[in-house]
Amino acid sequence: MARPEPTVGEVLLARIEAQTAELAGLDDAVRADEPDAVHRMRVACRRLRSALRTFRRLFTPGATDELVADLRWLAAALGAARDREVLAERLAAEARELPAECEPQRVAAALERWGRAEYREVWPEVVAALDSPRRRALGEALTTLLADPPLQPRAARSAVPELSRIAAREQHRTAERVRTALAAAPADRAVALHEARKAAKRARYAGETAAAAIGARAERYARRMKAVQDVLGEHQDAVVAAGALAARAAGSGEPFGYGVLYGRQLATEEAARRRLPDVWRRAGKRKLARFG
Repeated sequence: MARPEPTVGEVLLARIEAQTAELAGLDDAVRADEPDAVHRMRVACRRLRSALRTFRRLFTPGATDELVADLRWLAAALGAARDREVLAERLAAEARELPAECEPQRVAAALERWGRAEYREVWPEVVAALDSPRRRALGEALTTLLADPPLQPRAARSAVPELSRIAAREQHRTAERVRTALAAAPADRAVALHEARKAAKRARYAGETAAAAIGARAERYARRMKAVQDVLGEHQDAVVAAGALAARAAGSGEPFGYGVLYGRQLATEEAARRRLPDVWRRAGKRKLARFG
């Protein structure tokens, strides 16, 4: 007997359950500051929040609003430490590749010291967030949602056509933001590209959710959206790095080395913008979201 096709609600709840387990299992690792633990917990928060937002019409109106807000809060608390850590690591690695006249090892060491100081400054906020009543309430709310899902009747629909429709919607949403970003004036470009990146990430997560039921076609969709997210992520990382270098250069005693690094961030931004149309051309094909 053929296995019955899952409903879209079943696919969604499986995604939420998997990411809830990932989130719950990382508390001790994050407190111990184990490698990559903060990043993994932050990704789990983002995947959960994206699932609740992307599939919000499957839930009773307003039933997941507080969960979405709490997941955003926890991801932000984790992000302060993670972002500073990654930024310092990236800049130090680039500094080691500077020409000899820039004294690359000295510049890299200075950036590493700065990164460690920044990380120590915000780390207590991460631990406080994990130990807070709000974090405990978030875990309890996810458990309650899985035990008694507040699903609408439409959640009982067949998974494949619904997941295809949602993927097409997220693809269209990303397309609009990419077009806006490519047409934006220089002063508005960084913000517009960042918004396009967030849309591509949400589309990617929708593809990941669908892949459990659909397989290769949804996996291809997720890969193409991840490629868009990655190139836009390179741009955003360079924007943030350039801002940090500009802020650090004045009183750092490393103006020459920082200036060369700053110029490299501008070049990275430009390279990412040039690559975007080609990457999007592959991700924007309508047939990509046709899973049925």
